[in-house]
Amino acid sequence: MRLRIDAAYDGTGFAGWSRQPGLRTVQGAIEGAIATVLRDAETPPQLTVAGRTDAGVHATGQVAHLDLTLAQWESLRAARRRDDPHASLARRLNGVLAGETPDIVITRVSPAPPGFDARFSPIWRRYEYRIADEQALRDPRRRGHTLWQPGVLDGAAMDALAERLVGLHDFGAFCKPREGATTIRTLLDYGWRRDNDGVLVAAVRADAFCHSMVRALVGAAVAVGLGRREPDAIVALLRAPQRTSLFPVVAAKGLTLVEVGYPPDAELAARAEQTRARREAPTSASAPRDVRGSAASD
Repeated sequence: MRLRIDAAYDGTGFAGWSRQPGLRTVQGAIEGAIATVLRDAETPPQLTVAGRTDAGVHATGQVAHLDLTLAQWESLRAARRRDDPHASLARRLNGVLAGETPDIVITRVSPAPPGFDARFSPIWRRYEYRIADEQALRDPRRRGHTLWQPGVLDGAAMDALAERLVGLHDFGAFCKPREGATTIRTLLDYGWRRDNDGVLVAAVRADAFCHSMVRALVGAAVAVGLGRREPDAIVALLRAPQRTSLFPVVAAKGLTLVEVGYPPDAELAARAEQTRARREAPTSASAPRDVRGSAASD
């Protein structure tokens, strides 16, 4: 029995999503709550997630899946015979989390369609990053979710740069390298706007993200917005895809995973198989092609 679990969390107090011995993580907290509800010490719950967020990164639209044995599922149904077992599980998990980790909320539990894989089935992920420069209202209530940037940023220049980075590229210059992992991604959308308080908000959407890619893209835009780097120098990095020190990577606290997009149910299994293929960048004489390997580093 596979379940889809949607969650939101404030990442401030967590050492990232992934379970780590001796550290407080989002995965560890949710799996601990599931174990408490299931009361099954022999089969520890294990979540598979759409995006393994780093330490300090937040989420309003995180998605994971959980596989239960038939016995575990029947025990949940038996405990709340009059209630929808999915809604009941969400309420019970939130009850446990509210007492132990109130910075996580399970927003929904639902049956996963056939072929659904939280990590490999998505067709895109969308993040937002918030920056308050000296033109913006600095709300202390949102200080844990907004980067406070000295100086005044040129939002129009940042947005113009962002548009030039959209497309299928090797983003190796914008990622922390991981052995055996590709850095080829399709950046579907990237843009900047000021909200009603003057806060600059980036919207970044891609088929997948390699490690620290969003924060590097934001760091590049900040360097251009402050006039410290020319846009052409940033765009040129797409042709020299090694990790760069041309600009700093911004802090994690301004970043939020907002949404994960999935294809229609009938296409979920095929999408998961496609995502597991390793993509190569197109040349001037050829179209993109897939080779075997993992392309879902988040």
